[in-house]
Amino acid sequence: MTKKILDTDRAPKAIGPYSQGIAVGELLFLSGQIPLDPATGELVAGDVGAQTERVLDNLEAVLAAGGLEFRHVVKTTIFLTDLADFGRVNELYGRRFPTEPPARATVQVAALPRGARVEIEAIAHRNA
Repeated sequence: MTKKILDTDRAPKAIGPYSQGIAVGELLFLSGQIPLDPATGELVAGDVGAQTERVLDNLEAVLAAGGLEFRHVVKTTIFLTDLADFGRVNELYGRRFPTEPPARATVQVAALPRGARVEIEAIAHRNA
């Protein structure tokens, strides 16, 4: 199988040695997205709600670069710096997956890059 690097200016450029996403066969592996504005590369202002919306917009852009949508996502991992934010993140996340949500794990971490409060990574399948 051939590996294809996904790259879009509608999501922030990688801040390290990784790709926004990789397509291999029918699978798309999306790197964790933090709430960076793709135009400025800066962390978005606001609370965890604003950060979550930006993260989801970034994921949507990488999915689109691979020709997919949220309905193709089969697994996500959410990283939070404070599990007290779980309810708000869950509410906004649920709006993007109104039916047949993917499998998911949520993990509290000590810190995230650039001081972000939330990061989400995903795996999608073309035939999902």
